[in-house]
Amino acid sequence: MQKHSPRKLSKSTNSTDTIAAIATASGAGGIGVVRISGDLTKTIATHILGHCPAPRHAAYLDFKQANGDLIDRGIAIFYPNPHSYTGEDVLELQAHGGTALMQILLARCIALGARQAEPGEFTRRAYLNDKIDLAQAEAVADVINAATVEAAKSAVRSLSGEFSQRINALLLKLIDLRMFVEACLDFPEEEIDFITQGRVAEKLNAIVAELASVFAKAKQGSLLREGINVVLVGQPNVGKSSLMNQLAGEEIAIVTPIAGTTRDTIKNAIQINGVPLHVIDTAGLRETDDEVEKFGIARTWAIAETAHIALLLVDATHGIGAAEKSILERLPQETHKIWVHNKIDVVNENPFVLEKDQATHIYISAKTGAGLDLLKNHLLKLAGYQNNSEGVFMARARHLEALTQVNAHLQFASNQMSAAELVAEELRLAQEALSSITGEFTPDDLLGEIFSKFCIGK
Repeated sequence: MQKHSPRKLSKSTNSTDTIAAIATASGAGGIGVVRISGDLTKTIATHILGHCPAPRHAAYLDFKQANGDLIDRGIAIFYPNPHSYTGEDVLELQAHGGTALMQILLARCIALGARQAEPGEFTRRAYLNDKIDLAQAEAVADVINAATVEAAKSAVRSLSGEFSQRINALLLKLIDLRMFVEACLDFPEEEIDFITQGRVAEKLNAIVAELASVFAKAKQGSLLREGINVVLVGQPNVGKSSLMNQLAGEEIAIVTPIAGTTRDTIKNAIQINGVPLHVIDTAGLRETDDEVEKFGIARTWAIAETAHIALLLVDATHGIGAAEKSILERLPQETHKIWVHNKIDVVNENPFVLEKDQATHIYISAKTGAGLDLLKNHLLKLAGYQNNSEGVFMARARHLEALTQVNAHLQFASNQMSAAELVAEELRLAQEALSSITGEFTPDDLLGEIFSKFCIGK
C-alpha cells in the first residue's frame, strides 16, 4: 500500500516572523486588544511592560513608550509556546479601546520588531502548528460571522471538533478497508475470494451510509451559513413590497397604490427558524417609457438570474395571465419558482397551497399576513431545511464538494467489485478527497484563499 504523509503548507520565510495586530473590531470600544505572536514576544513584553508577565496570569501593568511615557494602563496576559492559540509565544495587551490608542500600542509593537499580521495569520499559524485542523480553522471565521443563533451554534460545534471527528471516523474506516483491499493485491497466487470473505461490499455500503449522514448534517450547516437568495417578481401593484414588509416584520419598502413605486431593488436579510434568507424586492415588470423605471426593471432581471428562489406574485383577483406567463418564461430554468397569489383578503378566500401542473401555488394576503406561515414553510422545504438542528455542524461549499467526490469514488468502487485494482484506486481517491476537509492533503493556494478572508487579528 502506498503511504501518504500529511501534506500541510510548508512554512514560508515570513511565517516565523513575530506578528502583531489589533484583535478587536475596528472603532472605539471600552476595551481593545493587541495580540502578538512569535519568537520576539517576550522581548516586546519586557520593553513595553518592564518584564514578561507570569504565564497565563492577568497582570495589571503600565504600557510604556521607548522614552518611558505612559501609553495606557491595562491587562497583559502571556501564553508561552506551545500552549497558546498559535502554538507560539503569545502576548495579549488589553487596553482602553480608543481607535488612536490601539494604533499607538500596535505601532509600539511593530517598532520593537513585530510586523503587521496578515488577515487570518494567527489562525493560519494555529493550523500549521497542529493546534487545530483546517475545518476548525474555518469555523473560527464562521463563529465570528454567524448571522443567526442556529448558525452560531453550528459553527461552535465545528470549532470544537465535532465535524472533524465525524470526518476522521470515516477516514479510519476507509483506510482500514483500503489496507485490506491492497493487501489482497499482494497475494494474487492465493485462490481465495478476498473481496467476498473480507465483506468488502458490506463494509463499503456501511461507509457510504455514514457518509450520507455526515453530508446531510453538513448541507444543513452550509444552509445556515450561506442562506438563500429569494427574489420577489411580478407586475406592478401585486403586493411585492407589502410581502417584503411582512417577511421582514417592519416597513422596509414603501407601499402605495401607485404603479411603479418601487424603482430599484431593496434587499433585506431575515431569518426563518435560524436560516438566513436574503429577500430582494424588485421593480414591477411592465412596459414603460419612464427611463428611471426602465433601469429598475433591467436590474430586476439581473437579480432574478442569481436568485435561488423566485416568488412570482400574482393578483388573486385576476389570476395568472399572459403577462405572468411571460415573466415565468424569462426566469432561469434552474431557479426554484413559487406562484404566490396575493390579495386573498379581497376575494374572501382562506390561505392554502395547491400543487398544479408541476408548480406550487400559495394563496396569501400580504396585507393581513394570512398564509405567511405556509409560504415560509415552503421556502424552508425548497432550501432543504430539516426541522432538527441537533448535531448540525457548520460546513462550506468546499466541504460539500469534497463529500460529493468521496461519494462518487465509493459508488464507482462498489460497481467494480470484480476488479480489486480499481476498487483500491477508488478508495485511495476517496481517502484523499476526504482528507482535504481537515487539511491533511490541501493545496497551498487553497490555504491562501481560505485565510485571506479572515479579519486581521484573527
